[in-house]
Amino acid sequence: MAAKNEEEFAALQILLKASSKDFVRQLCQECFSRSATGSEKLIESICSSLSITPNEANQLICSLHNLTRHIVYHGLTSPEEILSLFPEGFHQNLKNLLTKIILENVSVWRNEAQANQISLPRLLDMDWRVDIKTSSDSVSRMAVPTCLLQLKIQEDPALCGNDFETSTLMVEVNKQTLDTMLDGLGRIRDQLSAIANK
Repeated sequence: MAAKNEEEFAALQILLKASSKDFVRQLCQECFSRSATGSEKLIESICSSLSITPNEANQLICSLHNLTRHIVYHGLTSPEEILSLFPEGFHQNLKNLLTKIILENVSVWRNEAQANQISLPRLLDMDWRVDIKTSSDSVSRMAVPTCLLQLKIQEDPALCGNDFETSTLMVEVNKQTLDTMLDGLGRIRDQLSAIANK
């Protein structure tokens, strides 16, 4: 597999020093998280548990993080798919253990990754009204109807500290812009309906 190089898998062999399968299981779960890479607390814990240097601990964390993320990203869900990632000569029992642990956690990790992905702001509510300008410095702009849209938007929780922060956006559009927007929204509705009916 191109994404995983020999060095990363060599770092995984450090897990042979682990005192128990539960330690390996716990480490895999901690290393999947984005915050695991560069975590001083985790590095210290691994150094003391496995009697290795901080550099080796960091390589192990990065290797486990990259392996688990790769498997979740590519949707690998069978033992054969995961086992095929390991190079020849990799310790058989460790390979089987890692595969088993990853398969136990892959659905949870997939949900976590989806929940933490960055997304665009979400439209929660919309209100509108039509106004007619009654005063202007130009006669040609008087008595022209415009539509005022009030959009209530939920910001991405990943960008605002996991709070569901909402904001209100006011937009003024003229008749031509509104026609273009409604035409575009109609096309989107038709496409979504076509996909939903398949």
